[in-house]
Amino acid sequence: MTARESHHPRRGRRRRRSLAAASVFALVCVPLTSAPVAQARPPAPAGTSQAAAVATPVRAPSAPADGHSVITWGASADRQGAGPADRSYRLVVRTSVGGSNARVRLTNAFGEHPVTFTSAYAGLRRQGAELVRGSNRRLTFGGQASVVVPAGATVYSDPLPGKLAAQADLVVSLYVTGAQGSTTGHGMAMQTSYAAEGDHTAEEAATNWTDRISSWYWLDAVTVQTTAEISAVAVLGDSITDGWASTQDENRRWPDHLARRLRATPDSTVKGVANEGVSGNKVLADGAGEAALRRLDRDVLSHPGVGTVFLFEGINDIKAHSGVTADDLIAGYREIIERVHASGRCVVGATVTPFKGWSEYDDAGEAVRQAVNDWIRRGGEFDAVVDFDRITRSPYDPQRMLPFFDGGDHLHPNDKGMQAMADAVDLAALRCDR
Repeated sequence: MTARESHHPRRGRRRRRSLAAASVFALVCVPLTSAPVAQARPPAPAGTSQAAAVATPVRAPSAPADGHSVITWGASADRQGAGPADRSYRLVVRTSVGGSNARVRLTNAFGEHPVTFTSAYAGLRRQGAELVRGSNRRLTFGGQASVVVPAGATVYSDPLPGKLAAQADLVVSLYVTGAQGSTTGHGMAMQTSYAAEGDHTAEEAATNWTDRISSWYWLDAVTVQTTAEISAVAVLGDSITDGWASTQDENRRWPDHLARRLRATPDSTVKGVANEGVSGNKVLADGAGEAALRRLDRDVLSHPGVGTVFLFEGINDIKAHSGVTADDLIAGYREIIERVHASGRCVVGATVTPFKGWSEYDDAGEAVRQAVNDWIRRGGEFDAVVDFDRITRSPYDPQRMLPFFDGGDHLHPNDKGMQAMADAVDLAALRCDR
């Protein structure tokens, strides 16, 4: 046991289940409120390539024997405001693990009407909204150039042949038509993306991409195919994980730093990192995003290659003055642990960081935080524990964040604090096969 990690004896006995069955290499549309998987109809005959793919329920195909899919980027979706129809979105994301046959997942989880993705492309960013020449390629869905995604469903693209590098700026361009009502997306991206009127998805120049946006719309995951031993960690978190107070457009959220550490560690088989943080999110109650208990399956367990779940939530439940007790929060943690274990994965827990000086701080909330952290450290129910509280607190006032790490509001760490948190993670603790 190190000063940073405590390992439950369960870890030595647990083995990760094969994730091959979670890998699929054709279009799938998945209703997010139920388990069945659906696949697109076969490609239309020649001359009808512009017809939209339509989903019908079938059994998902198994993965090939020589590899499996692993998530390389993820962002939790939530209900956003009504979006204009007939608009293009150029969404910039940073990969974590490299691989081949990249596929994107589009989601209409919170939509009230079907959404048509008339055109979709993926390429590599040169700068701003400009793409590397020759990198922008059309995405297809069941062999079709467009796809209709029903309300509450997701869709995977067909595999895109070729390699996708780790730590690359992947750009997914979508032309959306007929959108009505609420859109689905990730509100606080901490990354500038772009929008345009009309269809400019095939263009590599930035000329028509004049509207800067700060959210990701409809895109919630990118996966790659890699060797069987490679896996990913999915971080279930709130605004601290989402990157609040980190530098915009610099990928300095603590999961970003963790991804760079994993890439630089040759003997680590955990390479993928999916940041499933939602600003304002709670473990127990809906509000800013669905509660962690409700979104666990969609935002974490549905992704291929995830071997370990990293749980770092609780501060919003505590500071909301809603009467949540330590026992309430511990019960929520226990349910998440049980569900993650039942899925054949491991779960790492992190202590709740200090928040004295934040406007909602009070002694009652601090007492709950201390009790919860004591259980996280000593309860023995997580497969491993990362003590973010100890890493970020001031030695002179342990209820307060160390000023050097304080992003300015006494709750959210700055870039230095994010780096320190990522550095505190024992990378060996992320391997579920230990």
